[in-house]
Amino acid sequence: MKDAKILYQRPLPGGGFVHVEEENDETSSHRGRVAVERRVDPNRRDGHEPPTIAVIEGNTAQSVIRQLLEIATDNVAIARALLHQQAGGRARF
Repeated sequence: MKDAKILYQRPLPGGGFVHVEEENDETSSHRGRVAVERRVDPNRRDGHEPPTIAVIEGNTAQSVIRQLLEIATDNVAIARALLHQQAGGRARF
């Protein structure tokens, strides 16, 4: 059973937010993701999951969280990942 917990969230300069989630399940590996919600109006967010721009897996929670926070706190990295995703690819970190 997967259970996600938001560890970090901040507003984006143009509206919306970015957050880091840690996913917990029965495996011994650790996994987390960075999601970006660009919709400014909260009513438009209902029923939609924010796009995931990065997923990191590792042996320790600390290493996974550190890598995710590096992305989530960097506006340029977020913009690049969103552009890459819109072009049909997946960003590499």
